[in-house]
Amino acid sequence: MRITERAKKYMVAAVLVIALQTQIAKAQTDADAIMMAKSNLCVGAMYGHSSWKNYWEGTFKRDNQNLGTVSAKMYSVMGAYGITSKLNFLFGAPYVQTKASRGTLHGAEGIQDLSLWLKWMPLEKTIGKKTVYAIYGVGGFSTPLSNYEGDYLPLAIGLHSTNLTGRVIADIQHGDFFATASGTYTYRNNITINRDAYYTTSMHYTNKVDMPNVVSAQFRTGYRTNRWIAEALFDYSNTIGGFDIRKNDMPFPSNNMDWTSLGVNLKYNFKSVPGLSLVGGGSYVLHGRNVGQSTMFNGGVFYILRTSKSKSVASHSCKLCAK
Repeated sequence: MRITERAKKYMVAAVLVIALQTQIAKAQTDADAIMMAKSNLCVGAMYGHSSWKNYWEGTFKRDNQNLGTVSAKMYSVMGAYGITSKLNFLFGAPYVQTKASRGTLHGAEGIQDLSLWLKWMPLEKTIGKKTVYAIYGVGGFSTPLSNYEGDYLPLAIGLHSTNLTGRVIADIQHGDFFATASGTYTYRNNITINRDAYYTTSMHYTNKVDMPNVVSAQFRTGYRTNRWIAEALFDYSNTIGGFDIRKNDMPFPSNNMDWTSLGVNLKYNFKSVPGLSLVGGGSYVLHGRNVGQSTMFNGGVFYILRTSKSKSVASHSCKLCAK
């Protein structure tokens, strides 16, 4: 089937939408330095919105009048359970909708991926009266919950890849101020698409796609108490391998997708309703490769359920929930 130039321009943005979902669909607690107390369950709902008009086609920044503004909405259920005070289980599952403001292509929507994590704090040490050092290890697993098409271009809701993630987090808090740094490696399983051959930088006569893995890093710093958390974040993500979108050509799930972004997060624990919290935040992509220069916002409400007689809620405080 012959693909018109206009259709190709629509398809250029497909991988950008996929990258967008990668950024907004992840629960925040898998990357912070907060632990839930033993037998406490923190659950809640999050809403996220992201949009972009300009994007990078390889390293070339451009827009596309046939797409207009590309946006995505995410509705997710998230939670964290304290198996012990030093070992937590976390989960998240989003429902995603995508849309382009111009053109004839329809957006996609559906349940995306189930994400599960185990978060371990092997070291926590207090120096003096005000300084606390801590080291965390996080192992994650995610897999598609629905039969969405990862090669549905240009408005796929995800890559349809099963992933394994390993992360190391280092945190220091002095009084009410803190700094947290983390490094992450994500292994992405190969995917199957609904075509028998495809071209990347060479011809492949198969429906199997080798997905490149991803390394990422994050630094966050700010103010953290039992009532408030206010923080600034810097994120960096780099795909190991992949290839650039060719000019006015179709993108592909195994494209190279890199970005750096800045953001802020806020959290407030209600004193009048113990266990109830509100969270919110936003971020902006500063620079990228084969991704959109997106602006993202999110907000949510969370509540702690005590599943035992323990009065303790969290070590330090709960990022998503109240203390």
